[in-house]
Amino acid sequence: MIKKVFVFIVIATLCTGYASAQIVSDDYQIEQQLLASTKQLNQFFKRFNGEETNRGDELEPGDRRYRNARLRKRYLNILFDEEHAQISKNVKNKFIDVATNAQNAQFLSLRSKDWFAVVNTTFEYEGREQPLTLYMEIQKEGLGYEWVISDISFGAYDQLFDKQRGETKEFLHPMSHELDFMNLRKALVQNGSPESYTLADYKPDYLTLFLYEVKKGMLKFKTVENLKYHFFSLDGWYFSLNNYNRSGLNSGWLISDLAEITNTQKDQLLKLIYGKN
Repeated sequence: MIKKVFVFIVIATLCTGYASAQIVSDDYQIEQQLLASTKQLNQFFKRFNGEETNRGDELEPGDRRYRNARLRKRYLNILFDEEHAQISKNVKNKFIDVATNAQNAQFLSLRSKDWFAVVNTTFEYEGREQPLTLYMEIQKEGLGYEWVISDISFGAYDQLFDKQRGETKEFLHPMSHELDFMNLRKALVQNGSPESYTLADYKPDYLTLFLYEVKKGMLKFKTVENLKYHFFSLDGWYFSLNNYNRSGLNSGWLISDLAEITNTQKDQLLKLIYGKN
């Protein structure tokens, strides 16, 4: 009987020890995941610049590891989305080499004008919820900096200002001055497309209209759905950041798109992102 009790105690002790070890192991894995994940955008900047280790330790300028090219290459390698991004190894390596070049190393700055945010939101408009995109830039204000809305994209406005073109376009007769422009009634009262009577290069100011309707309560903010950051900070390169909220070490703010571009391609890409094509 005593022998059986002894064996039971030994087995129970071993099981308890295994369970404790398993808990410690799980905690360690979770800790490593949290440390490796680039949870905040500020962390991405610091790790890209070699100002923070992949364990979350901030480096001071006097530290020999601070902005060290060899360490930066290691940190930069873990700042890419490895699950969905279609970035070739050659392009990725070339980008890292450019950023960490000993003769002309390039870094990111939160205060730079060469990056911006695209924020996809939901607003209530005309009795229903509708998607609306805000373009956000950072600008200097007084002694500090602030985020501001630089532009918007809204499908309802696109439909509202869908200016007619070609032969179907409504117009005021070139002799309208002889009628004292009384035919403006047709243009501005009876016709449903007053924008047709504007200059050929007329472009509606969506941002002003947006602010007006927000102030009047006609547009009501509901929530932010998602956001993406676009960077043109490195000469000749474009990349974007997405936030991947998932398990594993490859999570947080990561590079999702990367391309080497010319100045012409940059202009075209900006028009595409802002929906100005």
